[in-house]
Amino acid sequence: MNCRKYDKPFPRTPHTAIPKSTALDSLKLLYLLVPRAIFMDRSRSRLWPQIGQKEHDDLRDRFVFLSAMAHESHVNVYPPHHGMSTSTYLATRISSLKPPMNKAPNPIRLLRMLNRQHWAFFSIAFVAWTWDAFDFFTVSLTASDLAETFGKDVADITWGITLVLMLRSVGSIIFGLAADRYGRKWPFIVNNLLFIVLELSTGFTQTYSQFLATRALFGIAMGGLYGNAAATALEDIPDEARGLLSGMLQQGYALGYLLAAAFARALVNTTPHGWRPLYWFGAAPPAIFIVWRLFLPETNTYVAHQELRRANGSIGKTFVAEGKVALKRHWIILVYLVLLMAGFNFMSHGSQDLYPTLLKNEFGFNANQVTVTQVVANLGAITGGTVVGFCSQIFGRRFSIIVMCILGGALLYPYGFVSNERIIAAAFFEQFAVQGAWGVIPVHLMELSPGAFRTFVVGTAYQLGNLVSSASSTIEATIGERFPLPPLESGTQRYNYGIVISIFMGAVYAYVILLAILGPEHLGRNMDVAYDADAAEATGHDLSEKAIEHAREASVSEDGDEEKGTVHHTQ
Repeated sequence: MNCRKYDKPFPRTPHTAIPKSTALDSLKLLYLLVPRAIFMDRSRSRLWPQIGQKEHDDLRDRFVFLSAMAHESHVNVYPPHHGMSTSTYLATRISSLKPPMNKAPNPIRLLRMLNRQHWAFFSIAFVAWTWDAFDFFTVSLTASDLAETFGKDVADITWGITLVLMLRSVGSIIFGLAADRYGRKWPFIVNNLLFIVLELSTGFTQTYSQFLATRALFGIAMGGLYGNAAATALEDIPDEARGLLSGMLQQGYALGYLLAAAFARALVNTTPHGWRPLYWFGAAPPAIFIVWRLFLPETNTYVAHQELRRANGSIGKTFVAEGKVALKRHWIILVYLVLLMAGFNFMSHGSQDLYPTLLKNEFGFNANQVTVTQVVANLGAITGGTVVGFCSQIFGRRFSIIVMCILGGALLYPYGFVSNERIIAAAFFEQFAVQGAWGVIPVHLMELSPGAFRTFVVGTAYQLGNLVSSASSTIEATIGERFPLPPLESGTQRYNYGIVISIFMGAVYAYVILLAILGPEHLGRNMDVAYDADAAEATGHDLSEKAIEHAREASVSEDGDEEKGTVHHTQ
């Protein structure tokens, strides 16, 4: 829609002079019922005899811009389930799974939609999340060497992993609230400074107690990164590209494992310092991330929220008011997201943690065969997350999750019972399914989270789910005791982990499918503050006022020429 005809400034009429009928929903109704000419020409209108010419022009301009986005604005402001009774909501859970079948965009075109700032934000978030995973996996990859150094059993060393998982939720709360209140930039920098200090400290630890202390602090730092990375990477990019970029972002975790495995082979026990060089090396890249982030601004979405808070008189008080609104409106969603992320973390840990043990002890794979199988499985994970994240934009988030769970369940038999090299194919496609479902998660959490608390909600839901699932290895090991196998010649006890993984993962898949069916979805949500109903309630501003301003900005081309501008609709 060419907006040159209506490029004059909006008249600055008092807010009280504008009737309630200018609210977004009312204008949409008027758009359907009243001829456009009434709004375009006051002389032809008998509906507003008491309204002066200036007020009429103001109302006309509001109508023009809001009608241009009449369909999608309501969808973007409120989720499809908004205002439903409990019975109506439950009755629509199956019918709402019908794929919207949005037009499949060319993924290359989607990537070209991102400007340099979008790519800069996504890239810094992706590499930081990748290295976060690298730092996490260093302990599991050097557990034997750590046990030898500190005179402990491997089981004692795994407490370093457990402490990280337990304390990540603490970091997500601290750094999540900081990022939503003070910006994405400086909490990110503090996070990475902590990574540098704690990775170096781990490399210099001399006692088991020092090791546990550094890993506990590392858990707090690690917990603060995920929500910040998701918000930085996704909240400013075009709506159509979020599914694809969500899948790509999530697979930084799988890439981090691959890098950790590769550098462990290169750096562990190849120098007189044993396992320590891997941790010293892990402290180097975060220094680059800090310098990189220093040169980037805050995200546009966060800046808009801050401007709204500042315009309301007090940034701090408005932030607290937004928190009260978010808690009042969305507490059920917050509980649901934690339960969902518990299922997803059980899904990843349940399919991965004991798999190397299964390959080595049950199938007799040597170290190289185990490594190759794990690498191929992670390549499947990277592929699945990217592909399914993209497809979720077409078929919907919940539908995509359910299809991947069904596929993963169907592959459990070959994944756990093919005892030769052909298991590599099963490993690839099982992790394709697991991480394919995961590829939907960053954008799905972002779309369901309150606008002012995206970093906090996304990070905390993810990390609390991790906390719940931290017992997955223990649960599988306990189940495994019921299915013993003859011990190895060395005396090592063996268990039929193929059966164990199948039983455990079957239950987890069923749980995730049930939650996906019962849960909400807000596909294609506009994350701009102009469409944030919570912010409108907290500040007492009319949401339509912000939507109008947003529409005017969208009507101007990048070079500032309104003649070229159009109001774009997202699919």
